[in-house]
Amino acid sequence: MDCFQHINNVCQQMYFDVGKSEFLAATLQGDAKVDRMRVVTVATNTSYLAQVRFDDDTIVTTECESIGNKSFTLLQRIYDRREGDNATIKTESRSVMVAFDFEAQESVAVPDEWRERLSK
Repeated sequence: MDCFQHINNVCQQMYFDVGKSEFLAATLQGDAKVDRMRVVTVATNTSYLAQVRFDDDTIVTTECESIGNKSFTLLQRIYDRREGDNATIKTESRSVMVAFDFEAQESVAVPDEWRERLSK
């Protein structure tokens, strides 16, 4: 937080990281952390649209926006929960996530089971 009570952009990225972890744990049900297969972030693009302040009641939403052959894109947004249904998007981020075989050290096709879960 700075002297104006803004949440630093780096901190907002940490909010998104927590949101990704929770989303992947719930959606892939631990499959992305076992054996050889993992999910890695290969690109992020973040737009800071409005100020996020210390006293905001922030919420991070995460959804799968698209699924490719070896990757999928997560769309995340930060809102102030107190604004209700008319909440302003404060920050928006897209992350390209890749299915990765850690033993072979290479990207692999997104498993069909993951595709099904991510598209719900």
